[in-house]
Amino acid sequence: MRVLLVDDEALVRAGLRLLLDGARGIRIVGEAADGREAADKARALRPDVILMDIRMPGTDGIRGIELIRAAGVHAGILMLTAFDTEADVLGAFRAGARGFLLKTAAPHVLVDAVLAAAEGHTQMSDAVLERLVTMASRSTPHRAVELGDLSEREGEIAGLIAEGMSNEEIGARLHLAVPTVKTYVSRIMAKTGAANRVQIAVAYLNRR
Repeated sequence: MRVLLVDDEALVRAGLRLLLDGARGIRIVGEAADGREAADKARALRPDVILMDIRMPGTDGIRGIELIRAAGVHAGILMLTAFDTEADVLGAFRAGARGFLLKTAAPHVLVDAVLAAAEGHTQMSDAVLERLVTMASRSTPHRAVELGDLSEREGEIAGLIAEGMSNEEIGARLHLAVPTVKTYVSRIMAKTGAANRVQIAVAYLNRR
C-alpha cells in the first residue's frame, strides 16, 4: 500500500514515516510540504493513500485535495491535523477527504485509518464525529435523522455519501447516471428529513 505524507513540518513527516513505513504492508513512497506539492507528487507517484495536514504555509490541505482531485488522482485522502474547527471538518469532507484524525490519535488508530482509507472507508476521530453530530443537530434541532426506512440501494448510497463521495463518484462506483444518483439522494433526504449530505453521513456513521 503506497502512502504519500503531506505536512509542512519535516519532523512530523519523519515521525510518521518511522511509524507507518513497513507497518501491515504500508510503504511510504513520498513526502510533500504543502497542498500544491502534494498534488504534483500525487500525480507522479499515484499513491493509494495521502495523509495530509490542513493548515500549511503556501497551499493548505483543503485546497490540496481540490488540486489532487482535479488532477484525476483517486487516492484515499486522510486528514491528520491538530485542528478540528467546523470550517476545517466541513471543508475537508466537501473537498473529498475520506477521513479526519487528530494528531493526538494513537498509533494503531492511525494505521487502521490508513488501511481503511485505502479500501474507500471513512475513519474519523471521536471528537470529529461529535462535532459533525453537533452541526447536524443544530441544522435540524427538532428531528433526529433516521436511516431505517431506506431501501438497500438507498442505504448503499448513504454509505458512499458518508465516505465523502460526490454524486459523480457515486455514479461511477455504482454504474449509475448522475441524475439517477441525484434522485436517490433526494429520496434519502425526503425519507430521513436530512437537510444536507452531512446529516446523512452523520446518521450513517452513527448507525454502524
